Amino acid sequence: MNKLIRLGIFVSLVFYMMPSFGQISEDSIKIYNDTISDFRKGKNIKLMYMEGTPLTPEQHKNFKGLKYYPIDIKFQIVGKLVKSENAETVVMRTSTERAPEYIDYGVITFEFEGKSYSLKAYRSKKYMEVSPDDNTLFVPFRDETSGKETYGGGRYIDCSMPETGDQVILDFNKAYNPYCAYNSRYSCVIPPEENRLPFAIKAGEKIFEEHH
Repeated sequence: MNKLIRLGIFVSLVFYMMPSFGQISEDSIKIYNDTISDFRKGKNIKLMYMEGTPLTPEQHKNFKGLKYYPIDIKFQIVGKLVKSENAETVVMRTSTERAPEYIDYGVITFEFEGKSYSLKAYRSKKYMEVSPDDNTLFVPFRDETSGKETYGGGRYIDCSMPETGDQVILDFNKAYNPYCAYNSRYSCVIPPEENRLPFAIKAGEKIFEEHH
């Protein structure tokens, strides 16, 4: 079991402990915060050392880490997945002429601060061919921080399909930028209009700042 899978399990355990005890314990919050911190450190390491990093040589030389909002457990939200009846193939808009195909997997409904919202969830057909057993759902979104404190082209969340039932975890503390946020030479999916949230998600990765 690799580190990312273990981190995901820890996050899920922390979340499901909440309703059982009626309040979040300090230990649970610490575990959660440590998990997200490790997740973020892992991305910094990946950008620094991965083969084919999206960073340009100049960016790489001056890279001091990505910028994030403070970790806030209220942005780890349980949602309800309503699967699409037909699971149709859709062509997603991108920042270039590329037209990747995705499966319209369903809609995730959730509540935040007393109001109901929804986000469409997708599966990449190309990735499904490479890793057919993977259970990751792709959720691209924009919110009221987009183009201000976060990347204007939107951010992404990956979440796991439910093994049983219909509950999924949307963890906006793990919201990340597409590679286009670092390097305009990349082609990135543009979130559909249905996935524009009318409030500010002050969680996850902020707009990329180059250091000189």
